Amino acid sequence: MEKIWLDSYEPGVPHSINYPASSLYQLFKEATETYKQQSAVHFMGRELSYGQLAEQVDSMASALAELGVKKGDRVAIHLPNSTQFPIAFFAAHAIGAVVVPCNPLYVAREMEYQLKDSGAETIITLTRFYKMIKEVQPNTNIKNVIVTNIKDYFPGLLGFLYTVAREKKEGDRVEVAAGDYSFTDLIKKHNGKKPPSVEVTPEDRAVFLYTGGTTGVSKGAVLQHRNLVANCYQVKSWCTDYEDGKEVVLGVLPFFHSYGLSTILNLGLLNGAKLVLLPRFVLEDVLKTIDKQKPTLFPGVPTIYVAINNAPDLHKYDIKSIKVCISGAAPLPVEVQQQFEKNTGGKLVEGYGLSETSPVTHANPVYAKRKPGSIGLPMPDTEYKIVDVETGEKEMPIGEIGEICIRGPQVMEGYLNMPEENAQSLRDGWFYTGDIGKADEEGYAYIVDRKKDMVIAGGFNIYPRDVEEVLYTHPKIMEAAVAGINDPYRGETIKAYIVLKEGETMTEEEVFEYCKANLAAYKVPKLVEFRPELPKTMIGKVLRRMLREEEEKKHL
Repeated sequence: MEKIWLDSYEPGVPHSINYPASSLYQLFKEATETYKQQSAVHFMGRELSYGQLAEQVDSMASALAELGVKKGDRVAIHLPNSTQFPIAFFAAHAIGAVVVPCNPLYVAREMEYQLKDSGAETIITLTRFYKMIKEVQPNTNIKNVIVTNIKDYFPGLLGFLYTVAREKKEGDRVEVAAGDYSFTDLIKKHNGKKPPSVEVTPEDRAVFLYTGGTTGVSKGAVLQHRNLVANCYQVKSWCTDYEDGKEVVLGVLPFFHSYGLSTILNLGLLNGAKLVLLPRFVLEDVLKTIDKQKPTLFPGVPTIYVAINNAPDLHKYDIKSIKVCISGAAPLPVEVQQQFEKNTGGKLVEGYGLSETSPVTHANPVYAKRKPGSIGLPMPDTEYKIVDVETGEKEMPIGEIGEICIRGPQVMEGYLNMPEENAQSLRDGWFYTGDIGKADEEGYAYIVDRKKDMVIAGGFNIYPRDVEEVLYTHPKIMEAAVAGINDPYRGETIKAYIVLKEGETMTEEEVFEYCKANLAAYKVPKLVEFRPELPKTMIGKVLRRMLREEEEKKHL
């Protein structure tokens, strides 16, 4: 495909970038020297400057080295967004280790799989997960367990109150076993020490990022330093009014996920931003934080923006500081985008990416031409093509639907321990995404759906996103998901799962009539279920697989 998209680039966005031949830690150290006195991390009322953060990173890196962690070893970080996460992340990279971010919501079985598959020998975890880690430890290679408490970086009084409240709950108090370590004790013990000097090249492995598992077994995407550095620079260049040392980034997207890791942690701390961290999405906490901390950048997912748009007391909060939001991880309904921009005065644009691509590959221009329903244009130095779904060998013409393939500096080295998957997914320098889409005459890309989510009903190919877009335009509907379920006559049939806005009521017939007026007859859902909420991953991606599994269980 010719690079027709370059003509649609916003003025000021480069076609190509000269990336520094540096590791993440090198760029972090440069930022800490440049912005030494400025705030780096704000968490629950306590701030660390760049200088203070650098000192704690060096202390933890020295501790890890003393524990025997060396270049290439894997360090699992099993933490929510908190001050401890960037300390652990850059400390591991300081000595050339590979970081394995772990989802704090994982159960023992999932943790055991990821620790074994990654080969992690060190884990940094919370006290509340300590018991589970000790249960799975004998079945893994874990030698070093480092434990911290979420309150360790709270300011004094808040930390005390948190401790009193939590210790009322049975089992919250944890005694760390002999041979395991306290995060804060290690930092105190190694205070002022410099870690050993380790040469880390752009081609060295930086992170094993495990895919969310929304479509099956979780896979470890191997990302090199050059992949993550490139994506950091690509996203920064896309935000043409990004100001080094002046931005405030709201960090509610989890750092164990590629999107939060790249667009908040790396982009922020490599360029002098202040990160305002929240351990999880709680609507009232987010609104209060925006009101007080005045973030300028707010990477998020559609469910977050939907919740803010529908907050009953939104008028009580000043959210006008937000200037740019790039939405990822799931399709952004047009209605949600328009309402959020009206509420904030900022720009909300849809982007696209995958764990395998560090993650961002596409986004709509922030200030130039945006196309509703499109994921936008490729990042600088990024190419894409649409190929036939059957063989993946024939390139499809403009407007024709096929599988999206990506080529660029942010594309992973490959999947860990999965040679067969790599042979399928990485071909001749192209990454085959498994997403179905198309391109228009100006180079804007459109996601039609996941290859595995396509529904074949009565011989027709139906893409859930087409139906969901229509449902989101209904004034009573807050959230909607569509999935294909088994049907003895049509093979599969469409079922809509709907969450109504607060105080609204709706009948199945209303849904059918609305869809009939706005969709081809074969796309109209045959079944409707009203639910209080939809099953989602921690970052807000709807788990269609779980909806299908629920249906299958009903018919056993």
